[in-house]
Amino acid sequence: MPDLAASVSWMFNEVALPERFAKAAASGFRAVEIQAPYSETAGRLAECIADAGLQVALINMPVAVGAIPGEEQVFRDGLAKALSYAEALECGRIHCLAGRTDDLEAETTFIDNVRWAADEAAARGVQLMLEPLNTVDNPGYFLTGSAQARRIIEQVGRENVQMQYDIYHMQIMEGRLADSIAAHFDLIGHIQISGVPGRNEPDDQQEINYPFLLSKIDELGYDGWVGCEYRPRAGTLAGLSWAWPYGIVNEVGNESEGTER
Repeated sequence: MPDLAASVSWMFNEVALPERFAKAAASGFRAVEIQAPYSETAGRLAECIADAGLQVALINMPVAVGAIPGEEQVFRDGLAKALSYAEALECGRIHCLAGRTDDLEAETTFIDNVRWAADEAAARGVQLMLEPLNTVDNPGYFLTGSAQARRIIEQVGRENVQMQYDIYHMQIMEGRLADSIAAHFDLIGHIQISGVPGRNEPDDQQEINYPFLLSKIDELGYDGWVGCEYRPRAGTLAGLSWAWPYGIVNEVGNESEGTER
């Protein structure tokens, strides 16, 4: 059974960020992602997360310039800030964003930046995630495919650099999800889910067969977090029924029978 992590940058946004952790915990989540933690101090967030009894599965870097030539210092400053938050939040994964560029030196720049960042992160026990994004929502983004991500990770050559496989993005860009996940499973360090189209709940109102796909991921032996990075259609709690089989509850306490966490 997948271990679901709520993205509190997308979910529970009916309340302010510091209040979302208690909401997530009350709904049965044991971990969260925070794509944009930097609007609050790390200390304040750490206190709220500890009070809720949650783990932090992932944060993003505050800048998206990893592949942009000439922005190396901005990238390094961004990593330093992300590492400080990761330490305070006891988070072991940072998403390292490539940014939007078509510069001919983009790949070399990205490899060099990620290699440097990986060494900095390794000294703190942190893994870096590289995530391909779709070009419909993110025109001009540099990193857009699983094979491209694999090539870059292999060229970086650091054990703490892995692929962040967002099923939403890869359905739009590539399809054949079960085969793709299996092909890159050795490099996948984090998985994210949401519905296509719309990036809403990963339920039966969109085109991806998530019960099948999550079962296949289990069969492969995935033991990491599955991040729920989606935009609720009509409020977070009202849209949680898709997750009942995985131990998540909604506002009236519904839970899948026989499900244990």
